[in-house]
Formats: sequence, structure tokens, C-alpha cells
Amino acid sequence: MQIQLANPRGFCAGVNRAIEIVERALELFGAPIYVRHEVVHNRFVVEGLSERGALFVNELDEVPSGATVIFSAHGVPRSVRAEAEVRGLKVFDATCPLVTKVHMEVVLHQQAGHEVVLIGHAGHPEVEGTLGQYEGKGMYLVETPEDVLKLKVSSPDRLAFVTQTTLSLDDTEQVINALRVRFPAIIGPKKKDICYATQNRQDAVKALARSCDLVLVVGSANSSNSNRLRELAERLGSDAYLIDDASQIQPAWLVECSAVGVTAGASAPEVLVVEVVERLQALGCGEAVDAKGREETVTFSLPRELRPG
Repeated sequence: MQIQLANPRGFCAGVNRAIEIVERALELFGAPIYVRHEVVHNRFVVEGLSERGALFVNELDEVPSGATVIFSAHGVPRSVRAEAEVRGLKVFDATCPLVTKVHMEVVLHQQAGHEVVLIGHAGHPEVEGTLGQYEGKGMYLVETPEDVLKLKVSSPDRLAFVTQTTLSLDDTEQVINALRVRFPAIIGPKKKDICYATQNRQDAVKALARSCDLVLVVGSANSSNSNRLRELAERLGSDAYLIDDASQIQPAWLVECSAVGVTAGASAPEVLVVEVVERLQALGCGEAVDAKGREETVTFSLPRELRPG
């Protein structure tokens, strides 16, 4: 039984940057370093940073005045930035630059007098941060075409849309089409808001699902992009499971399988993939083969104060 490894998989540039910001802050300023929300949605990563002195908090009122705080890769509302400034907190912003791009789109649309529709999952930190870029009323959240049918806006002729960066491309396209039918004048971003890493990992898992009976997605349950990978593989006919680590693999999943595909969400480190492969091989699987895929060369720089040298 062959193991096929998706390519690309695992960490993206935004996640690498966010984790490095926390690591560098700990090196330079020492523990504790406060982080608002999980810096990325992966249990292994968060636990590792916690052991080194990162303290993860839900809100800024848990951070002592004058302390150092890091905003997670998912971004924060403008009100949180304002609160941090009032309280004199030293802030390092680990917001993914591709999320910041969406934030800027919202701000520019409001300045142009547009109302804005956000396509995303209610309650996700990235969605909360993006909604928080629009001041006052005039921003709406939808998740499905059905939501679009029920949507009531004040200015249908001055309407724009943006999206969460980690959505299913196929599902999002359906919502966008519904918006264009319901609101013909609506405008969208010049380049899709769904990020390159999300798209690449979804394309890679499509290839896996075509040749594997079983697809294992390494990622945490609160990771949006990891959940979309599992859903996509399942939709294409494979048995698919989201696992935090190798200990969650059930031998029964492998019965009558001819090939097992393994991928990882954008916030899951490669060490977890290696452990999954080792566990599969201990259960009787054979060689692990890297699939051909799209090479990723994107990198994002650290805040100036945290750069080495």
C-alpha cells in the first residue's frame, strides 16, 4: 500500500512569518510574550510556543499595561489596535500580509462609499478581524448561496465583496455567482482574496483524491484551511480524516486501501507529517512518494525590529 504525499503541503509563508515573530520576540525580550488568540491554528505549534514562554490570551484586558503583545496571523479589528495603543502595549503584528490586503480592500471600499459583503465563516478570527475594518454599519457576512438570497443591503448599487483567505475555492465561486445574480452592480477584488497557499493545497489534494482511497489531512480542528482540505477530498470520493497527529490514525481506516494520501494544512509543521508516515508504515504501508506539485517561493519579511542582525 503506497503512501502519496501532497505537494505543496504544510506551512505557508504567512504561518512561517507568524511563528518566527513569536520566536524572535521571545529571544529578544524574554518570556512572557503575550499573543492575542492562537498565533496560528495548530495545537502542536501553540503548545510548543507556550512551553517557551508565549502566553495566549483571548483579549487585551488579560495583558498587563506596557507588556509586549503579538497579534495572530488571522488579523484583528481596528478597535483592538486602538485599545493596544491607548494601553501603551508594545505590539508586533503577525497578521498575514494576504489578510492585510483584504483589510485594505475593506477600508478603501468604505472610503469610496461602498457597502461590503464578506464571504466567510462566522466566528473565525480572520472574519472577526476583517469585519472590524469597517466602521459603523454597512458590512455584511455571508457563507452560502442561501445566505445571499436572504441578504438585505442598504445600497445595492454601491456594493463590493471580499472573502476570507482560507475558503474552498469551489464553494466560494458559487457564493460569488449568487452575489452577482442578486446584485449585478457588485464589484470584487482585482485578484482573488483566497490566498495562493490555500489554492495550491486544494489543487494538490484534488490530485491525491483521484488516486487514493484514503486521504489524511494533518491539521487541527479549528484550522479553516485544513477542514476545507478534508471536505474537498471527501467530496471527490475518498475517505478523508482530519488528524492532529499520528496517534489519531485508526488501523481500520486502512482496510482494503490500495493507496493512502497524506497532506497537511497551512499551519501544520512537516514533523507531524513525518510522524504520520512512520505510523502508516508501522501499520503495513509501503514507500512514501512525493507527488509533483507547484513550487512555492513566497516569503514575507519580519517586522524591522525583529529582523536578525
